[in-house]
Amino acid sequence: MAAKAKVASHFHRYTVQPKGFFALINRWLAIDPNRSSGVPLNPQFRYPAPGSNDPMTYDDPVTVPAADIAENPYWKRDMRRRYPQLSTVTQADAVALLEVGSAAQPKQELIGEAGTKQLVAAQQEGQQGLSVAFQKNTGLMKDVLGPGNMPPTPGGGKIERRYNLDAEQSYPSRYPCRSFV
Repeated sequence: MAAKAKVASHFHRYTVQPKGFFALINRWLAIDPNRSSGVPLNPQFRYPAPGSNDPMTYDDPVTVPAADIAENPYWKRDMRRRYPQLSTVTQADAVALLEVGSAAQPKQELIGEAGTKQLVAAQQEGQQGLSVAFQKNTGLMKDVLGPGNMPPTPGGGKIERRYNLDAEQSYPSRYPCRSFV
């Protein structure tokens, strides 16, 4: 019975405790004087100790090309958002596309230096605007406009699949909802 009544050994804290006069104040004013301060002892918990490593020997772990900020802007790295990419077509670009065509559908075969000169000339004419280009060359408008000089209509006018109401699996006529198949 005497062995059970033996008090456990002194509890060893791994935190910094007040010493001297401030220990007396802590014992007198603290709500729970046995509670730890929460400040860890440096030799136990700071390995390697701050300042013990030579800063010149540290190697920064970089992952190339992800760490190359010059060729890796944030919108390319951020896979969660996928920001929309804005594109603008100026009137000069539109005039050049109408007169010369695009790389996918060129109006004329542009080869070598003559092609670059024609592109530059179309860009310079386009600086004046679309209306000036349409006044100079009425054939540009015919390529863009449809029959009866009407602007082109958006695609998707012919819908292949229509929705049908299913009589067998739908609600009766007294319910205001429909079921599509």
